[in-house]
Amino acid sequence: MSELNPRQREAVRYIDGPLLVLAGAGSGKTRVITQKIAYLIQSCGISARHIAAVTFTNKASREMKSRVGQLVKGKEAHGLRVSTFHTLGLDIIRREVSHLGLKPAFSIYDAGDAMALLKELMKRQYGGDDQVERVQAQISRWKNQLLSAEEVGRMELGEDPATIAAARIYADYDRHLRAYNAVDFDDLILLPASLFMRQPEVLEQWQNRIRYLLVDEYQDTNSCQYKLVQLLVGLRGALTVVGDDDQSIYAWRGAQPENLSLLKNDFPRLKVIKLEQNYRSMGRILKVANTLIANNPHEFEKRLWSEMGFGDPIRVISTRNEEHEAEQIVADLLHHKFRHRTEFRDYAILYRSNHQSRLFEKKLRENNIPYFMSGGTSFFAHSEVKDIMAYLRLLNNPDDDSAFLRVVNTPRREIGPTTLEGLSSYAGKRGVSLFSACFEMGLSQYINERAVEKLNQFGEWLVRMGEQARDGDPVEVVKDLIKAIDYPMWLEETSRDPKTAERRLENVEDLVSWIGRVVDKSEQNDELKEVKLADIVARITLMDILERQAEENILDAVHMMTLHAAKGLEFPNVYIIGMEEEILPHRVSLEEGNVEEERRLAYVGITRAQRNLTFSLAAKRQRGGEAMECEASRFLDELPEEDLEWQGHNQTSTPEQRKERGQAHLDALKNMLG
Repeated sequence: MSELNPRQREAVRYIDGPLLVLAGAGSGKTRVITQKIAYLIQSCGISARHIAAVTFTNKASREMKSRVGQLVKGKEAHGLRVSTFHTLGLDIIRREVSHLGLKPAFSIYDAGDAMALLKELMKRQYGGDDQVERVQAQISRWKNQLLSAEEVGRMELGEDPATIAAARIYADYDRHLRAYNAVDFDDLILLPASLFMRQPEVLEQWQNRIRYLLVDEYQDTNSCQYKLVQLLVGLRGALTVVGDDDQSIYAWRGAQPENLSLLKNDFPRLKVIKLEQNYRSMGRILKVANTLIANNPHEFEKRLWSEMGFGDPIRVISTRNEEHEAEQIVADLLHHKFRHRTEFRDYAILYRSNHQSRLFEKKLRENNIPYFMSGGTSFFAHSEVKDIMAYLRLLNNPDDDSAFLRVVNTPRREIGPTTLEGLSSYAGKRGVSLFSACFEMGLSQYINERAVEKLNQFGEWLVRMGEQARDGDPVEVVKDLIKAIDYPMWLEETSRDPKTAERRLENVEDLVSWIGRVVDKSEQNDELKEVKLADIVARITLMDILERQAEENILDAVHMMTLHAAKGLEFPNVYIIGMEEEILPHRVSLEEGNVEEERRLAYVGITRAQRNLTFSLAAKRQRGGEAMECEASRFLDELPEEDLEWQGHNQTSTPEQRKERGQAHLDALKNMLG
């Protein structure tokens, strides 16, 4: 335990009663939990099979298991439970099926299964399912609050149609689940908690099974999870919870940071130990974070500090509009990388909402900067972009079977699964590509004449388009392709609503624009030959592969993610974009009076930064087709002025800075086109 600081060591060794470890961002909370598990087993004589540690994500659970495995080896670790809350709940349900009225081979309904059942019930009762998403969310909230259908039926519900519909359907929904021998995701916590409250003898068996309980991210627990913990721990109070009320950012899914405060009431002997030494960030970043979060009310006061030095000022880049914001941030990132010889993986761009990523993706692609989007849909992952990419691959190489299968019936050409099954079977026996098989006489022995005719027509069209594409301008080729297949009409036919179709078409237009910019840049560079479709296809394919490699964490790439997705992560250099009213804090949160959670979200973003932190904001943004004036986020006003360095869009740069930025862009261009 020599590597632990005094507060961490105290938290590990304290076993005389319930313990709350108030762990600030970057203060080593996972180290405390894993070291405490080892201490309980090796120094306190508690068998591993009587210890359980729970957290919220499979990733966190795997990391905890891995770290414990390095400290406790072999038979010592046998039977140790390290899992998510829902996995623990599932284990309890499996062992207690007879008490719960379930058969052993029960099913678990995911959100899609539950939605389908609710749709069916709503159509029966109301003749429609237009409120089904709100109904599902409301039933989930009630389950997380430990409220049964009977209890909800006795409540005053107001006049909201979705709430009334949810109350009427709740009991019917649960009856159907039981009839199908199924449980939904919320039941994995609700059923064990309800069982323990109804049958003390079953609870006692589980209290003997789990004699010490450790809970990570306690501020993210909901009422049902809190009750399950309280029941399992019982009077013994053998409990360590680790949490940080300043990082509670999941109220929208039922998390209750006040559960940290409830511990003092439910466990009068509760001891509180604060972990305030931060091992992640420079002092100035922590000063800014502390100053911001001090504007929220606190049950427990804490102040992060670091021995890593004070660090550079926090920069605030003020831009004209959202397009200018993306240009400035990407240019700044390139300049910083060039100047400091860093890696792309050292940078993260964080945002409040996924839609903010769109322009940044475009600018990163233009500069051939590899990036990875966590928790959102990457540009190259959109189905409409994949469709056009598959067509381009096929025009470049007709023998690409994967691309062929994706687009042969997109848009529909009356080439269905039976036809494709026959084509694949024939091509496999002949050892030829699907495209080549379209023209062979023997194909008619496997599929009917009309199907052969349709495949012939598609193959001949590909040949004509391929000849045009071989020496043509790539931009015109793509435009002609989109027109030839009437892709906009296909999007209208297959999209949920006109707005979705419009958004999907914008993605296609963005792809065309990106190809145009690649061509333009090549023409400006005398060293490069004229770009053909084959070059474009190779580049798109490579970028798609790079994104997938980034997802597997094997590529040097800029990280892009929402502030929610960034929780638990850290990066040397962080950009938090869109620091404006109605973005951060978000408009919906302002309307609902949830500014405190938005401030915690900004705090989480700030404390992801290790060495450098930059904010950005725009003077105007497009909303509803017109440019609207933007107001700087109130959170910027709450930061210490002496630690901020503002950079306006009219600010002039020195010759040296301009030279460095120019060199950075030149390097990026060579990298892209070389």
